[in-house]
Amino acid sequence: VQLQASGGGLVQAGGSLRLSCAASGSTFHINSIGWYRQDAGNQRELVAIDITTGNNVKYADSVKGRFTISRDNVRNTVTLQMNSLRPEDTAVYYCNANIWTPARGSQDYWGQGTLVTVSS
Repeated sequence: VQLQASGGGLVQAGGSLRLSCAASGSTFHINSIGWYRQDAGNQRELVAIDITTGNNVKYADSVKGRFTISRDNVRNTVTLQMNSLRPEDTAVYYCNANIWTPARGSQDYWGQGTLVTVSS
């Protein structure tokens, strides 16, 4: 299984960016797919996640109302639309998917990370 992330970059505060992530390979069943972020000196934190069971979407409190996660189950892609960006949103964003395969059962997979920089 591979996760390929794209998007990110430099934007001024108040601006928007869109991140995309495509899962490929043996994606038998995606239990959840979403985004985490990590900035210097801090642990990786959940930003938004779409959980397949119950069609449940969760957001970090800090991004509610500004970020929107969307998922395409046919293409196995997930996007994160980020609006009203703030300098504190600056971080490396990682795509994450928990995927079940016959060989490995349920396992977490990570994309390569994409840098989002918000200038004040």
